Amino acid sequence: MPYVTVGQENSGNIDIYYEDHGSGQPIVLIHGFPLNGASWEKQIPMLLDAGYRVIYYDRRGFGRSSQPVSGYDYDTFTDDLKTLIETLGLRDIVLAGFSMGTGEVTRYLGAYGADRVAKAALFAPLAPYLLQTDDNPEGVPATVFEDIKQAIRDDRFAYQKDFIDNFYNVDVFGGTSRISEQAWQNSWIVAVGASALGTLQCVDAWCTDFRGDVSALSSVPLLVVQGTEDRILPIDNTGRRLPALIKGLQYHEVNGGPHNIGWTHPEVVNPLFLDFLTKQ
Repeated sequence: MPYVTVGQENSGNIDIYYEDHGSGQPIVLIHGFPLNGASWEKQIPMLLDAGYRVIYYDRRGFGRSSQPVSGYDYDTFTDDLKTLIETLGLRDIVLAGFSMGTGEVTRYLGAYGADRVAKAALFAPLAPYLLQTDDNPEGVPATVFEDIKQAIRDDRFAYQKDFIDNFYNVDVFGGTSRISEQAWQNSWIVAVGASALGTLQCVDAWCTDFRGDVSALSSVPLLVVQGTEDRILPIDNTGRRLPALIKGLQYHEVNGGPHNIGWTHPEVVNPLFLDFLTKQ
């Protein structure tokens, strides 16, 4: 199994697990909280069949990557991504992020520019700034995030059950072809296998201010797709704010779609993604 070392904690390496398949233009897929790189399962075959090289990895603290007690902030996450890109010698990349993974895409372009990046895609975006402040009234009140952190401290396993219910809007789609009981169970198993400390610290990362990075997204062709019924990153606080901030982006809403539209609505998301990739 391939790993790239991104740091060290005491006597051990901090290693990021990744998979690298196919050939052609490289697409780097960055997963959302609290899953892993394999959660792109409904997009990976489509991308490989279309002739792309597909690279996906597990964020530190999640999946098969190391679970250090620190580094759960977007500067570190983005440096991990940068190390992976440079280790593999990738250029002409498509960076695609889902949910929390959109933060790495946004911060990478803001910090390191588009020298290696050809296009970018954000599915259920985190940007521009999720936290409500005096100069960001469109954000979510800080008490919401404090309550989430307390719920994780009290019972991380129960919290993840509620989170994944809202991840897929199971009261609407549960038990249907959109999200089976077995697929839900797999998501919960992956979620509770993540670092307990990392799970908690990621909540603060969600409150990262990306407003200084957002302008860099206009340096490459950009696709943004989000479900109108997203309960994790409400669309009015996130995706609907971006067209006014980024010139020329391709923006699409999935009517009735929950947070994880890539799983529940691949018949909508995949053609949009593929069309975006193939356009010059």
